[in-house]
Amino acid sequence: MGGVLTGFASLAAVVLLGYVLGRYKVLGEGADVALSKLTFYAATPALMYLTLARADVLTVFSAGALVTVITATVLALVYAALAALVLRRRGADLTLGALSASYVNAGNLGIPILIFAVGDAAAIAPVLLFQLLVMVPVGFTLLDAQTGRGGVSLAQTVTMPLRNPLVIGVGLGLVTALTGLRLPEPVLLPVEMVADMAVPVMLVAFGISLRGAPVPGRGEVRAPMWSAVALKTLAGPAIAYVLGAHVFGLSGPALAGPVIVAALPTAQNIFVYAMRYGRAVPLARDAILVSTLVCIPVIVALSAVLG
Repeated sequence: MGGVLTGFASLAAVVLLGYVLGRYKVLGEGADVALSKLTFYAATPALMYLTLARADVLTVFSAGALVTVITATVLALVYAALAALVLRRRGADLTLGALSASYVNAGNLGIPILIFAVGDAAAIAPVLLFQLLVMVPVGFTLLDAQTGRGGVSLAQTVTMPLRNPLVIGVGLGLVTALTGLRLPEPVLLPVEMVADMAVPVMLVAFGISLRGAPVPGRGEVRAPMWSAVALKTLAGPAIAYVLGAHVFGLSGPALAGPVIVAALPTAQNIFVYAMRYGRAVPLARDAILVSTLVCIPVIVALSAVLG
């Protein structure tokens, strides 16, 4: 219980700091946009590089990893179908909504929660790899095409991920993990320093964006936001449990890991992506905030039942 509550309290404290800085305009107007660009172009690519460079890539072939991959894919597809057919969402709004419903806060919140719930954070590796290697490139390819000013050729579409700073960080990290190469210490140290900025700066930017923001879930964002939150925090763990227990025959910590991962809230990265592309910012902001609040009792209950 203490590990879960500590993780949530730490996130809340940094977001609150961002809100206070924004409330008193300490960093000036547009600080959330500037900080989001800093994380998008520098800090998050560095963090992605280090995450993958230090990961055991063989974990992507475990049964728990398959549960995680299938669950995230199903959530994204279900939201996309619901948004297109019922909510009448299109383009980048639909893509960012699908990411809000399926992209979990694995790094800064998932690790302490899993250590508390199952004893280690091994279940985080598969979701990190899947999100960084599949969801991010696919999502950015769609967003680049959907927000492009002119026509996008097939060649441009294929090469879009290769020109994205986050995907470049993913690719370099994967090469490092597969080859066993290591950066020399004089190079690695500044990369680590920049990577360390990613989570706190991302949270501060998120907190600044809350200044003057309406109560979450109001207006036209209400239905898309609650759809994403319900899928993320309730349908996600239910799907993971059914797959893990009844399809792959998992039990104990092997089952608890992917189920709790599926219940993690929407990652702050989605807010950065929304800010970067200038689309669905209220949806991303509200989904992150509400899913973080909703997931607290859900994860505590799952930890008690499965732990």
